[in-house]
Amino acid sequence: MSTPVWVLLAFAGWTIALLVGSIGVYRWHHILTGRREVKSFRADEVTGDDWYKRAMRAHANCIENLPVYGAIVLVIVVADIQSPTLDTLALVLTGARVVHSIVHVAFEQTNFMATLRFLFFFTQLVCMAWMGIDVTMQIL
Repeated sequence: MSTPVWVLLAFAGWTIALLVGSIGVYRWHHILTGRREVKSFRADEVTGDDWYKRAMRAHANCIENLPVYGAIVLVIVVADIQSPTLDTLALVLTGARVVHSIVHVAFEQTNFMATLRFLFFFTQLVCMAWMGIDVTMQIL
C-alpha cells in the first residue's frame, strides 16, 4: 500500500480513536455513574463540559475532512500515481490532523490556542490542495 493509502487508514483510525477516547468516555462515564440517561445526549443540543463540546467539534471536523482526503487518495490509487511529494504531504497532513485535534480538545481555547489550532488546520488544507494539484498535473 502507498503512503497516502496508509494515511487514509490512519486518518480513519484517528477519527474513531477521537470519538471513543473523548466523546465515548465522557458519555459512558456520565451514563454508568447515573448522572445522565442515554437519551439525554442529543445531537441538536450539545451540553456538557467545555472540553467535551470541543471534542464533539474536533470529531465533526475529522468527519468533514476525511471524505475530502479520501477522494484525493481514490484518484491517486485509480491513476496508479506514486510520488515522494505525495507521500510527504500525506505524512505532514497526518501530523497536522493529530496535533489539530489535540489542541482543540485538550486546551482551553485562548486566542493563542485558537490561532495554533487554525495553523494546523490550514496546514492540512494546504497539503490536500497541493496533493490535488499534484495529482491533476500528473494525470494531465
